[in-house]
Amino acid sequence: MAALLRLAVLCVDPDGRISYWNRGAEELFGHRWEHVFGQRASGLLTAARPPAGVAGLPSAAPHQDTLDLLDDLTHSAWAGALAATDRDGTLKDVLWWTYRIAEPGGRSLLALATHAKPLRTGSLRIALGGRLLPYTAEGPQRQDIAVAAVLSPATAPGTGSGPGLGSGPGPGPIRRSGPGPDAAAVTTEATTEATTSAGTPGTPDTPDPTEATGTTSADHGADTGPDAAAAAHLSSVLPGVSPGRLRRIVRQIAALGHPALEIDGGTRLPVVPHEYARIAATAPGTASGTASVRKELPAAPQPAGPTVMGTASPVTDLSSAAALTAVPLPGLTGATRVTGGPGSTGAAGGTEAAPFPAAHAEPGNGRPAGNALDEQLALLRETGAVVGSTLDLHTTARELCSVTVPRFADVASVLVVDQLFAENEPPQDDRPAKAVHVRRVAIAHQGPPGRWEAALPEGELVALPADGVVPRLGDPVLVPVVDPALAEDIAADLGVPSLGPLLPGHSLIVAPLTARGTVLGRVCFLRGPGRRPFDARDAATATEIVGRGAVHVDNARLHRLESRAAATLQRSMMPTRPPRLPGVRIAHHYRPGDRQAQVGGDWFDAIQLPGGRVALIVGDVMGHGLQAAAVMGQFRTAVITMAALDLPPAQLLRHLDNLAHRLGSEHLATCVYAVYDPIARTLTLANAGHIPPVLAGYDGRSELLRIPGGAPIGVGGVPFETVEIPVPDGSWLVLCTDGLVEVRGQGIDAGLAALCANVIEPQQTPEDVCDQILSRVHSEDRRDDVALLVARFEGIPPRDVVRWTLRVDDSEVARARELTRHQLGLWGLDRLADTAELLVSELVTNAIRAASYEVELRVMRVGKLLVEVSDDNHNLPQLQPAEADDVRGRGLALVSHLSRRWGTSRKAVGKVVWFELPLPS
Repeated sequence: MAALLRLAVLCVDPDGRISYWNRGAEELFGHRWEHVFGQRASGLLTAARPPAGVAGLPSAAPHQDTLDLLDDLTHSAWAGALAATDRDGTLKDVLWWTYRIAEPGGRSLLALATHAKPLRTGSLRIALGGRLLPYTAEGPQRQDIAVAAVLSPATAPGTGSGPGLGSGPGPGPIRRSGPGPDAAAVTTEATTEATTSAGTPGTPDTPDPTEATGTTSADHGADTGPDAAAAAHLSSVLPGVSPGRLRRIVRQIAALGHPALEIDGGTRLPVVPHEYARIAATAPGTASGTASVRKELPAAPQPAGPTVMGTASPVTDLSSAAALTAVPLPGLTGATRVTGGPGSTGAAGGTEAAPFPAAHAEPGNGRPAGNALDEQLALLRETGAVVGSTLDLHTTARELCSVTVPRFADVASVLVVDQLFAENEPPQDDRPAKAVHVRRVAIAHQGPPGRWEAALPEGELVALPADGVVPRLGDPVLVPVVDPALAEDIAADLGVPSLGPLLPGHSLIVAPLTARGTVLGRVCFLRGPGRRPFDARDAATATEIVGRGAVHVDNARLHRLESRAAATLQRSMMPTRPPRLPGVRIAHHYRPGDRQAQVGGDWFDAIQLPGGRVALIVGDVMGHGLQAAAVMGQFRTAVITMAALDLPPAQLLRHLDNLAHRLGSEHLATCVYAVYDPIARTLTLANAGHIPPVLAGYDGRSELLRIPGGAPIGVGGVPFETVEIPVPDGSWLVLCTDGLVEVRGQGIDAGLAALCANVIEPQQTPEDVCDQILSRVHSEDRRDDVALLVARFEGIPPRDVVRWTLRVDDSEVARARELTRHQLGLWGLDRLADTAELLVSELVTNAIRAASYEVELRVMRVGKLLVEVSDDNHNLPQLQPAEADDVRGRGLALVSHLSRRWGTSRKAVGKVVWFELPLPS
């Protein structure tokens, strides 16, 4: 039993700024989230009178800010009434529960609040098990209900009381402590009924909080008692943070006392937010998830006579080999009847031409034609309504099975040509060279599980021999009753020998999946001996059902091919995996807004620059679909090319803007270009109309980088500015596009505030942060592309980097070799000394010949040995073939053959030539 309240939740960080402000706080106090997030808490809720008789409260002015008073009152936890003024100046009576929460950066103030006036005037609702009941006053005249905010103290495990229990003896009526007509009660029909609906007396019959929040009891450590369960109810309204921090907050609340409501001075109920009740109501296993039962096609009247397993004996013997009959496609008047007997040859004997009765003429069948037609039309209508709800092949096949079982058949199985899963098209006929491989993608049956799944496992690959097979893949088949003597042969012809023991006495229809001239597979239907055998009308119905389903299966196939082509296009234009760069760890994610094309105009990149630096880029081309993706590909290629020139961020964006004008007026995009230096530990950025990045400190708290916004690429005439900021080790940078943070009806500020509210834990990986941001900020109803790049800055230790300046003198080559060998000896890399000394000698020699003023040699140990030689000449050296007797031209050839990787790049002034050597294991 609990009090169901609409809770306002806010959080003030150790610096006194608002770090969380939920929807309930917006409704109660009138301030929007994006307007208060990151602002000073002091002065936000003014004109509050200090509560009388509170010990330890410092002297205050007659009208003091409410949040300042709460900060003074809350040493560890506090509960009580304290008026507050909303945005419009209205003084509201508010009940508060406040807690001091230990954070990595200090102690935050977590405050829960609710409007007291509605609770006192009859709007209080009690959650009793699965029921929601009003708390009303008894007596001829209605009186206000006395409510007070209190903290329910933590209890020892196993005591049977605590915040999850009311103070009364059980779940019966709740009355005032004093007798009389004014006693208040929760009106229930009967105490026994309440006890039944609530389960164990005094225990809330609500879904387990771990189910609603996505956590398990193991996630809460040892906190599995009633206090922890009651505190876990609040997880639906607590700040949207990482799971680890959320568990710590829940544990601290459970230890300090769960929020409770004291009614009329006697009854104390734990507080449960409305959001938790909504989550619990929609959890799996509730009544809303009950399955519907389809109406089965009634069996036709059968002739009187002895029965076997509940079925009437047919007029003619349908269990002979002659009953294996191929059903013609609609519009054909004849078919092939397969006959055979004990002395026949082949799998099912010989064949002879025989007339096949029309679907509407059924001699010997006592079923009224009108009723049967209505039943078939109803089944076809349901097929059209159910099958094809998605473009997923497996879902479509399962829908085709579910619509026919048990209404039309007892068992249904869908097999498709396995080439549907391959890159190439399936064959246009059913005559492959050697064999046809089909895969069972769906099966449904009526009755207990076990035997059918074992005989017809989903996902099984079946090889059907192509030569002399009767029936072939594209042939329809009707077997009214399977003769036990022929069951093994029929199962072998179907490619499933294990089905033989289950077939005797069943009725079988095989209908081909054919669409747009392509044989896609087949569908098999079985009826058990307890039902009317299949007849010609059923075969025609099955052919029509499967024909309609084949169109949807073919649509799924075509969609699969288009999606694969789109995904190939996306992979060719987007990085597939984060690069491994020194001093920084990177994760990224792309989610298209167009589910059909699977591509869009958002992009991201991480590019290694000279000096161990890293360029981080996120951009967004205006528009959606393949056109935006094509423009994006041009911009991304241009950025990669210009990044190799080592241009400053603002200069690079200026060149990109000029390129957009040359490509066309419709080429518009926003972009952020950032360069991280792991040695100097600085971040240099320029922005072209993009949403600002988010920088998180080592303690996990985030802030928007206030950098000049600039204008989008392609507008022209607007300058771009470069900003440099220091970034200590352990900092995080979050770059994203507006598709992640745009909130419908609220603008982009609310999404940015939600992005900053995600606290990053130091032990998290960039991949974990990506997943956390997407799960808490992004919603599936958004139709814009999403590009997200998360970088953790770790820096390069100074002991792993050495740099020397060399004079433009040939004698410096020997000095460079000596310095290199000595440094590698200090690092314990003597095994690399000979190779590194040789390559350094070649590069320094070339640099001294080309330089005008000075040459720089830099050696870094960053998971590999990285050596860079820079000079002030911008002409890049070229790798040239060298003959056996050539004296010059061998330097770069040696570098190319002896190093793992090497390259050249221009700098703002001059160039750099570098190579890598793997560290010895």
